[in-house]
Amino acid sequence: MISINDASENSIIVYFGSETSDSISNQINAFCIHMKTNYQTYIIDLISSYASVLLIFDVSNISHSEIKRIVRASLAKLEKSSKKSGVSEEKQVITLPVLYGGENGSDLSTIAKNAGISEREVISIHESKPYLVYAIGFAPGFAYLGEVDPKIASPRLETPRQMVPKGAVAIADRQTAVYPAESPGGWNIIGICPIPMFNSLSPPYMPVSVGDTVKFESIDENQFDKIQEKLLK
Repeated sequence: MISINDASENSIIVYFGSETSDSISNQINAFCIHMKTNYQTYIIDLISSYASVLLIFDVSNISHSEIKRIVRASLAKLEKSSKKSGVSEEKQVITLPVLYGGENGSDLSTIAKNAGISEREVISIHESKPYLVYAIGFAPGFAYLGEVDPKIASPRLETPRQMVPKGAVAIADRQTAVYPAESPGGWNIIGICPIPMFNSLSPPYMPVSVGDTVKFESIDENQFDKIQEKLLK
C-alpha cells in the first residue's frame, strides 16, 4: 500500500512499500518522471530512496493538501497506465569500467577467502550481472546498486576507513557502489573506476540516475590509464 505523510512544512514523503524490489524502484522512477514533467512549477526537489520519495515543494505556490491531492491523482493515473500498457519504461544502461584487485582492491582477497573461491571468480561474479540504481545518497553521485550475488555479499567493515579513494568500487552486504569522491567509508573495496560519478561543473552532473541499470566491466592497468588520459584532455 502506498502512503503519503507530512515530512516538514514544505515537504511530504511518499512510501511505496517496506521492501526493496525492482517493481517498487520502477514505480518510484515513473512517479518522479511524471511529477517533474507535469508539476515542475510546484516542486523544488524529489529525493528518491529504496522505497520512498521525499517531495519538497514551494509553499508559496501550493499547500500541503493540494500537493497531496495531486500526488494521489498522479499515482492513480500511473497505476492505470501501467496496467493498461503492461510494459515498463525503458531505462538507461551504463557500463562502468573497473580495475579490480591489487592496491586498488584491498578487500578483494578477503571476500574471495570468505567465499571459498578465487579472486578472479569474485571479479567474474561481480561483473556478470546488471545492477539497478535504487537510490543516490550519502554523498553526491553515490549510487546504491543492487543486488550483489549472495556468494560475494560481505558485511561492512567493523571499523570504517578514515579515507576511501575517489572511484573505489566496493561491496556492503548485497549492495555495491562507486565512491564519487574521497571520503570515510566502511565498504569492502574490490577495485577502482576511472569514470567520475559526480561533476558539479558539467551537466548531467551524474552518469546514473535512480532506475538506471549499471554493468561493471573489468579492464587492465593500460586501459585504465588511457581512460584517465582521455578524461584529462
